[in-house]
Amino acid sequence: MESTKLFLPFFSLFFTLSLLSGLGLARHHHHQHRHLQLSKLFVFGDLYVDTGNTSPSDPNYPKTPYGVTFPGHPDGRFSNGRVLTSYAARILGLKSPIPYRVVEKEGVEGAKDGVNFAYGGTGVFKTGYDLPTMTTQIDFLQHLIANSTFTPQDINSSFALVSVSGNDYSYYLSTNGSIKGFIPLIVRVVKQIGVNLKRIHSLGVKKISITALGPLQCVPEITSSSDFKHCNSSLALLVDFHNLLLRQAVDKLNKETNDAPFFILDLHAAFLSIIQNKGDPQGSIKFATPLQPCCHGTSRGYYCGSVDEDGQKKYVLCEDPNSAFFWDDVHPTQQGWIAALTFLISAMKQHV
Repeated sequence: MESTKLFLPFFSLFFTLSLLSGLGLARHHHHQHRHLQLSKLFVFGDLYVDTGNTSPSDPNYPKTPYGVTFPGHPDGRFSNGRVLTSYAARILGLKSPIPYRVVEKEGVEGAKDGVNFAYGGTGVFKTGYDLPTMTTQIDFLQHLIANSTFTPQDINSSFALVSVSGNDYSYYLSTNGSIKGFIPLIVRVVKQIGVNLKRIHSLGVKKISITALGPLQCVPEITSSSDFKHCNSSLALLVDFHNLLLRQAVDKLNKETNDAPFFILDLHAAFLSIIQNKGDPQGSIKFATPLQPCCHGTSRGYYCGSVDEDGQKKYVLCEDPNSAFFWDDVHPTQQGWIAALTFLISAMKQHV
């Protein structure tokens, strides 16, 4: 999620979404899962999974605290360290795949564990940046298949991780989109997600995960107005409606296939549980103030890593990133992702 600071109160959506929620979640259809021997991981989406495709335009980026935990310097991951991709790869018994931008340099051997096509700031549709949308990212994979970088056997033994974390919605608001237009936008976004998932499967990928929309109402950019103490309940309505439609779309896609290739990684439930319980369910990871980011701007208009015209830091950094669930205004810390994976690991293993 690139930014949520333009999100407005959603009280006017309450009545409509309350009616829509009466539709309920589509029932799950249980299939006999066939365990796969995976050899490749393909990643699509945004900054929650990008491991180096996006080159920040800020000339001060090399001096920012991003990557302070791993690898020790900024390298394109918008966290203090590893992000969801690295841990998902470990669960699958694979190494984190190389970013797409280095595929030409690394060649077939470099792509032996797959490719990460995700770009931070991108969305399902155009988000105002000159970045590849998810559709374009899938085009990249199709091109690599066409030029024989990957064989049909490679694709048939692969897993896809797809992340949608809200950039389409923040971009819509940044262009003065109306509250009235939000419901049609959510419908369009989720419909296109369904098209994209189906297309990835049509290329031969056997298992495809899609992230539920996380609790945007709880990201520090939103909770800063309450001194990082309270989530925004009205914004939660938007998130719930997106996830309602996503669940129904995935359920429908699985009904249309014989091998139930699609499943949801429920970041929403994972993040909310961590925030509400101040840590993971085992109690092995604790976050005393889970809504408080480790790194954030000291005043309005500044962000983690920003400096003023004299090069003076305009952000504050906590002493121990492992003590924080959120790294910056919108992204988890490495420790935050580890905590979230305690919720997601069973779902991934169940479906592979």
